[in-house]
Amino acid sequence: MVLFNQPRMDVLRLERCTLLFVFPGRAHLTQDLNPSEDPLREPGQQSGEAMERNERSTPVPGKEKEVDIINIKGIEDIGYVQPDSILLNCLTPEENTGCQHGLYFQDGERRVDYILTYHIKKPSSSRSNRQSSRFTDNAFTRSLRRGTARLGRAPPPQPRGDPEVASQDHSMDYHEDDKRLRREEFEGNLRDMGLELEKDEDTKTPGVGFVKIHAPWHVLCREAEFMKLKMPTKKVYEVKQSTGVGAKINTLVNKATEPLHPNVEDNRTQNVKHLSYMFSREKQHLFDLSDRDSFFDSKTRASIVFEVLKRTKCTKAKYSMGLTSLLGSGVYTDAYPLHDGDVDGENVEPNDRKLLYEEWASYSVFYKYQPIGLVRKYFGEKIGLYFAWLGLYTQMLIPASLVGVIVFLYGCATVDDNIPSMEICHPKNTITMCPLCDRACSYWKLKEACGTARASHLFDNPATVFFSIFMALWAAMFMEHWKRRQMRLNYEWDLTGFEEEEDHPRAEYELRVMQKSLKKEHKTQKKPTEIAEETTNKWKQTVQSAMAGLKLTEKEKLTCRDRLPAYMTNVVMMLLMIGVTFAIVFGVILYRISTKAALHMSNNPTTRSNVRLTVKTTAAIINLVVILILDEVYGAVARWLTVLEVPKTDKSFEERLIFKTFILKFVNAFTPIIYIAFFRGRLVGRPGSYLYVFESYRMEECAHGGCLMELCIQLSITMLGKQLIQNNLFEIGIPKLKKLIRYIKSKRRSFQEEEREKKLQRYETDHFLEPFAGLTPEYMEMIIQFGFVTLFVASFPLAPLFALLNNIIEIRLDAKKFVAELRRPVAARAKDIGIWYNLLRAVAKVAVIINAFVISFTSDFIPRLVYQYMYSLDGSMHGFVNHTLSYFNVSDFQNGKEPMDALHLGYQVEMCRYKDYREPPWSNTPYVISKEFWAVLAARLAFVIVFQNVVMLMSDIVDWLIPDIPKDISLQIHKEKILMVELFMKEEQGKMQFIDSMTPCGGKENRNNHAPIARSRSIPHTHSHTHANNI
Repeated sequence: MVLFNQPRMDVLRLERCTLLFVFPGRAHLTQDLNPSEDPLREPGQQSGEAMERNERSTPVPGKEKEVDIINIKGIEDIGYVQPDSILLNCLTPEENTGCQHGLYFQDGERRVDYILTYHIKKPSSSRSNRQSSRFTDNAFTRSLRRGTARLGRAPPPQPRGDPEVASQDHSMDYHEDDKRLRREEFEGNLRDMGLELEKDEDTKTPGVGFVKIHAPWHVLCREAEFMKLKMPTKKVYEVKQSTGVGAKINTLVNKATEPLHPNVEDNRTQNVKHLSYMFSREKQHLFDLSDRDSFFDSKTRASIVFEVLKRTKCTKAKYSMGLTSLLGSGVYTDAYPLHDGDVDGENVEPNDRKLLYEEWASYSVFYKYQPIGLVRKYFGEKIGLYFAWLGLYTQMLIPASLVGVIVFLYGCATVDDNIPSMEICHPKNTITMCPLCDRACSYWKLKEACGTARASHLFDNPATVFFSIFMALWAAMFMEHWKRRQMRLNYEWDLTGFEEEEDHPRAEYELRVMQKSLKKEHKTQKKPTEIAEETTNKWKQTVQSAMAGLKLTEKEKLTCRDRLPAYMTNVVMMLLMIGVTFAIVFGVILYRISTKAALHMSNNPTTRSNVRLTVKTTAAIINLVVILILDEVYGAVARWLTVLEVPKTDKSFEERLIFKTFILKFVNAFTPIIYIAFFRGRLVGRPGSYLYVFESYRMEECAHGGCLMELCIQLSITMLGKQLIQNNLFEIGIPKLKKLIRYIKSKRRSFQEEEREKKLQRYETDHFLEPFAGLTPEYMEMIIQFGFVTLFVASFPLAPLFALLNNIIEIRLDAKKFVAELRRPVAARAKDIGIWYNLLRAVAKVAVIINAFVISFTSDFIPRLVYQYMYSLDGSMHGFVNHTLSYFNVSDFQNGKEPMDALHLGYQVEMCRYKDYREPPWSNTPYVISKEFWAVLAARLAFVIVFQNVVMLMSDIVDWLIPDIPKDISLQIHKEKILMVELFMKEEQGKMQFIDSMTPCGGKENRNNHAPIARSRSIPHTHSHTHANNI
């Protein structure tokens, strides 16, 4: 048995150690190994056969072979190891310049498909002095001494040193050694899977080691077949273009929009298409394999390697550890595929990343379409679908923005003709209004609300009803248009028939199941008998218990009972977080009430005249700040709650996280708006009998023009603030800040001179980029924006315009972030946008109901209609303002609630007015709700029912009229199926003809007699063997 005398050779293989321990007489131990007998060759001299032999377990050699036991830690820590010569082929820096800056191995031929990084601890003298004496006091070395004594040889001498220093160093390096052993086992398992590895620890990134992974051709073929990847075959067919009037219009549109298309070949409409088929090693002749290096692109190669990494386990620990567990425990620090190259600089070779940066991630091409085909080619289908959805959503906002602007301009054009606002602003208007607050506020004239009344008409006019109906139909058309666009992309990207298979269980799930299994096993198993320490193989017991645990894990699973504490925690925490949102909204209400009273007591007339505007604006800004802060808090809470549930797969984890995050952020963003729209001004009471909070704060009222103007202010500030601050500034600033922190932590500043002299490798540059955190934040901000566009559009017609302007910037900002600021994500296949589509449909349905309530209860649209057709003498709006105001006798004020300055208007006020439908004080039932109130309420409820059902019916009609699959795509998919059948039939006929040509004359007779078995038996053995080889 031969062990390699290298500094990093710390462990033996399991098979070697088992044989050595059970049969000590079979091995010949010696203290020293002659350097001339060292079997390791130079990296360049080691043959492929030798490397292949090193990757497998070697048998225990005979007595003529000598053994050198070096750096053996302990029997429970023994794992797999491979010689360093397989991992690293050392070349000089001059030879390294031909490797295209880290995109290839040192040989310049094998491409780097994936990178694993790990922490490197600087070597110390004390550690180097004790490398041969780490395991002097364990059972294994004691057994070795006894074995050597029985063989008549002296045990290896133990180096001398300070025991106290050695003990301290051992405790400091124990965890690092354990991580290193797990890395060695994991990398050995990767090599067993066929991957090729190369290490690089001599980099300009201090403290970081890199493992470069390459997937050879046979591994790519094997995994592509396992993953059922559809690849283009040699068969090419013509894609027939539709004919007719629609086709001619489409041709004219394409010619007119030609300048808007990016200069990318993948974006051009092609008349021919390769027939795609799931890759199979048995049918490689169907595919064009003339250029194997480009058959699997870099995106596909990285996804294949990632699949192998997820499937490979490290079983040496107490429980099975996959890549996720190894990353979480610090064995590896990062794992990522490489970008194709640089995006700028001198002599940069053309690559897809550079093309994306120029034609997609640049703000100078904001007016162009996105190169979705190239995005999919570089980042994968899942990210490609996101940007395709975002692009379609942005395009659909264009007509919505135009209609919204028209509605707003209509309000501006008709504001001077609006009779209610003209009556309020009339100079002869002498209506005296009741105080807006107790004691500090005094009586005021209605004409002081002239500005608010005119501004409210901009958003509260008959056109807003039409716009609400239009936006409901727009949302339905957008959803249908996206389904058609999605089907077209599925056809173009060869995703038809793709079904997502169940993903690998998450590491946390496997750990919980393992703990459950071992706990159950511990309760049922009997107490084991003690065995003598000399004959006990601890490592074998560890492996057996681990394998038993794995078998139990396959049978066990987490039930609802196991997750019940997590579910209860989720419910309680979700309710608590929603309660926190309500509490903060209530705090802002108290702020508005108290600030309004304080400003009314000011001696500055300018301050008193702008009380409403000041309070509304500052309260909206406070709400915005709170929303931004709670968004980050709720995102972390949602992730923590999802981790507690221990979902089985990554897909399940993502869906649960999305649902919780959406609920919390939706409530956080829209609770203040819902309060202003539906509750403010309705829980007030009346003069002389107001509703108080904490017996001192009087509930706030709406302005005379209604709460719609305040709702518009809150919506605009919240929407614009979230888009400018959270969606744009945070996305630009936070990645750059994190990148700067990474540089500072790695002490990059001290290496600036070296950077000027020599360029960083590709994998080092990507290491300093921000890791990809998923598409959930990107989708979430767009879903919340979709809510702003659709839910309260009746009160803010300009919302689609602001969303359009934001998205034009957002697309390029996200593109630049993905191309230049983030590490390259692992490509993931997907045929749709998943749970996000269901959330979009839910928001669109809720939007119809909310807009119906906004029009009927928040605006004055229904009261105006009721007055015009039931109470107006001439069928006009003259007298509407006076009709909506009730009378109050100031002598009925409660003690201590009357205004301090009763003569603020210069005369004694006996009657004041307030907005409500109540009986006057001189009636038999003073201050009781009048019959006009019930008439208006009935009309409002009737409008909600009619509006909701009519709009939803129209939306369903739109869904029914627009097919989910475009007709031309349906025909092309059917054509592909026919061509595929013809291809295989032709192949089968070719085989039969070949067999007939190799068959003797009697074969035809047998075939005519319908005896295929007899015919096959008549084929000579030599011919059948030759035919099998040819096939």
